Amino acid sequence: KGSAIGFGADVKDPDARGVGELFGELEPEDLLKFGLIPEFVGRLPVIATLTDLDEAALVTILTQPKNALVKQYQRLFDIEGVKLTFTADALTAIAKRAIKRKTGARGLRSIMEDILLDTMFELPGMASVEEVVVNEEAVESGAKPLLIHADTKGEKAATAG
Repeated sequence: KGSAIGFGADVKDPDARGVGELFGELEPEDLLKFGLIPEFVGRLPVIATLTDLDEAALVTILTQPKNALVKQYQRLFDIEGVKLTFTADALTAIAKRAIKRKTGARGLRSIMEDILLDTMFELPGMASVEEVVVNEEAVESGAKPLLIHADTKGEKAATAG
């Protein structure tokens, strides 16, 4: 058990808690101290707070809903007759990037667009591409996604970008 005083104290960074956690402790009296008028505070029967989304929640948002971003992009690539695949590491890297940007779920679309825009533009001119694989490297370093070409012999060959 750590001490709260002295050199051996377990000191916690006051900024370590998120805004959502701090607002979770909010009481109506705090709103009055902040300067809101009592008539307004009285009309707020419930004060609900939200916390920041974590990696797992963002990956779920990317993949699970009916109109998930991954599914939308897969349909776009299906129009060109190409299969789009995301590795688990790529999805986690996309989520980390959204957390780093502090954009939450709203920023996921722009991150996906950054990764896939060039490929979507160039894809109609590439007849032999059978599959596009987005991996962690494509997300983190800006490398192009892997393109899997179908050989004339029916074999598959992978190229980067």
